[in-house]
Amino acid sequence: MQDNLLDKNHIQQVSSFTIMLEEFKNGVKNLSPAYFAIVMATGIISTGSFLMDMNRIANFLFVLNNIFYIIMWALTILRLVWYSKSLIKDLTDHMSGTGFFTIVAGTCVLGIQYIIMFEFFEIALALLILGIFLWLFLTYAVFTTLTIKQDKPTLDKGITGGWLTAIVATQSVSILSALIASHIKQPYRIEVNFFALSMWLWGGMFYIWMISLIFYRYTFFKFSPGDLAPPYWINMGAMAISTLAGSLLIINAPDAPLLESLLPFLKGFTVFYWATGTWWIPMLIILAIWRHIYKRYPLKYDSLYWGAVFPQGMYAVCTFRMSEALEIPFLHYFYNAFIYIALIAWALTFSGLIRHFLAEFAKVKLKINAMKNQV
Repeated sequence: MQDNLLDKNHIQQVSSFTIMLEEFKNGVKNLSPAYFAIVMATGIISTGSFLMDMNRIANFLFVLNNIFYIIMWALTILRLVWYSKSLIKDLTDHMSGTGFFTIVAGTCVLGIQYIIMFEFFEIALALLILGIFLWLFLTYAVFTTLTIKQDKPTLDKGITGGWLTAIVATQSVSILSALIASHIKQPYRIEVNFFALSMWLWGGMFYIWMISLIFYRYTFFKFSPGDLAPPYWINMGAMAISTLAGSLLIINAPDAPLLESLLPFLKGFTVFYWATGTWWIPMLIILAIWRHIYKRYPLKYDSLYWGAVFPQGMYAVCTFRMSEALEIPFLHYFYNAFIYIALIAWALTFSGLIRHFLAEFAKVKLKINAMKNQV
């Protein structure tokens, strides 16, 4: 009888482990390509907190962001090993393919943290090299595939604000390059600044292409609450990160003759980007009210909400840097307000993540208890 009891306990333990492993593997299989946005959001809000002298919050988020970055890479590698077909399917899909650019942006935002907060030049440089490699691969892999594939969706079914993550990734490479350029000596400073400038210009051109399609989709196709996914906030975020990149190029200009000769152009386009991003904020708030209050669309946790948190933090940081670069002190009202808004948005989204995990854990526990009752 004792042996039977031991066998029963052993079977229950093995079955419990099997259930937990299956649920974990299912989570890995369905991992959103855009989940690296949690690294983007946490990283830029940490940086913004540091610039506003909120060092305890900044350091806490910095540590947390390193953990997020490691976890996301581990899960992505497991997905590549266990479910490569599922990953490739997402990579070649119009709706999810551009989500992979969050890997580039997350990598570079972490590098930005290392160089701004602690001046760890070597780590930032390593992350930049990784970011450039990922950017090159994803840019040509994703957009070549979307170009040559035979079965394509219509515009209203194939494009979202998430496509602008490609611009965010491009500008994150520009920003980290500009920061590294300010820490190295000649002659490499010239080359790195030129590279940062080129990426900034390409990101701006890319935005013009994409936002034209997105705005056309907005105004000439049926628009339901379900279509207004959180990544539409990247309409503003892509302009905010472009503003930050431009501001850093302006700051670098005294030590870079090419940038100095382009200062009027750099200043004009940086303000242009900031003004465009600022215009989007009331529009996105109105649409959010329409979605959740007027149309009563349920507000529940979704990994895509990290894509809405990031632009708010980036707007605070870009406004801070632009006010320095262009010597516009009255802009401190904007960045002081937005860093707190971004922190609140981050806290709410993170609490949603915790509740989501607890709910999933409760479901797994119910399955295990049901299994034990059957044994």
